[in-house]
Amino acid sequence: MMKKRIPRVLLAAPSSGSGKTLLTCALLDALIGLGRHPVSCKCGPDYIDPMFHREVLGVEGRNLDSYFSDDREIRQILAESPGDCAVLEGVMGIYDGADTGSIKGSSYEIAKITETPVVLIVDASGAGRTLISLIKGILSDDGEGMIRGLILNRIGGSYYASLRPVLEEELARSGYHARLLGYVPKCREVSIGSRHLGLILPEELGDLREQIAVVRDALREHVDLEELLGLMEEAPDLAVHGGDTDVPPVLSDGETLTLAVARDPAFCFYYRDNLRLFERKGVKIRFFSPLADKEIPAEASGILLGGGYPELFLKELSNNPSMLSDLRKKLRGGMPSLAECGGFMALHRAITDEKGDRYEMAGVVDGECFYTGHPVRFGYMELAGTADREEPYREFVGMRGHEFHYYESTCNGSAFTARKPFRDVSWDCMVSEHNGLWGFPHFYYGSAPAAIDSYIKRMKEYRHG
Repeated sequence: MMKKRIPRVLLAAPSSGSGKTLLTCALLDALIGLGRHPVSCKCGPDYIDPMFHREVLGVEGRNLDSYFSDDREIRQILAESPGDCAVLEGVMGIYDGADTGSIKGSSYEIAKITETPVVLIVDASGAGRTLISLIKGILSDDGEGMIRGLILNRIGGSYYASLRPVLEEELARSGYHARLLGYVPKCREVSIGSRHLGLILPEELGDLREQIAVVRDALREHVDLEELLGLMEEAPDLAVHGGDTDVPPVLSDGETLTLAVARDPAFCFYYRDNLRLFERKGVKIRFFSPLADKEIPAEASGILLGGGYPELFLKELSNNPSMLSDLRKKLRGGMPSLAECGGFMALHRAITDEKGDRYEMAGVVDGECFYTGHPVRFGYMELAGTADREEPYREFVGMRGHEFHYYESTCNGSAFTARKPFRDVSWDCMVSEHNGLWGFPHFYYGSAPAAIDSYIKRMKEYRHG
């Protein structure tokens, strides 16, 4: 056991839509302006928010999720961060997680596990004196004293000036130790839209850097950054094991394998630690674009088709028959393949979008996808075995992930049974054909690393014929 010094803070909120992502990016930018080298982490199973962090830092952030990883692994992920300080962005409301009966999977649990001071971001628009009741209610559930600071967002300067002394007096009278650090005024020119999987993608905002700069400047002017930095410094040294978590070798010395990973605007949902797990086991990652490229990289011994928004690029995908043909040929020829959500959709015969327009896809899965207009099988899940059949990818039993999609398939698959945590809910999922495993779930590979060892062995067998 060793100790690592990482000044850090977690930005949480009472609910989604409070402005956490923009304020996280603005704080990262402000820290860089102060000569610091921050890193970022996102609490929970989120792909999009780390992309916004990347716009500031140049690298994607890590995910800290207590449903996917145990306490030791979470602290290890944070400890491996190369910067001199860290900003953690919360998920949903501060106490929201996998189960309404506990804080499992919540931002608050991550703060406890990592001993990270929390700054609560409160959306003050459309409320008055009620804000004080809201804040006091949240602080009353903070049994560990993790919430150390408050920032009021989207509030006018004059109203903040009148509210501040009342709020501070109420906090002092109630014995809470959270300090009011300042506010961020309403900025009409700052807005990030959303769609059914969360925020729209960063590359869709041509003025994202300008928006971040506006909020950064507001932080500098109206928030006591010196006091915020002091809170970060109060975080105790992080207790971790020395070095990376042990990763058993799969490849022999000198042996190399290449995993072709689809990455472009249509397929962009990847956990950094998923790809890193492959790399740590000696597999080379080679990115390709199903939208722009004509074929799978020639050196590939396996394929990973991640999720994203293929439904926004159906015309472009269907108008690239060379790629669809090569994908069909490679998969039917037995190249090991994993496909998650959007990648799974692209393997179908066709996808019908929300307007009713039908587009031809790769045709490897004998079914079609269609828009439902509502979330389908939303939330955390885990793969379970089945009593009446032998799973060809049996090492994936116990793999944890999540589903969040508005499209459904006429061929959802039945290679596994998926079960929701904390609830007696299950369903069949996953298509396993042609040496591939495809389905709607997004997986966190670290929850069942033996499954990735098995997949890499399949890549070796395919390569050597």
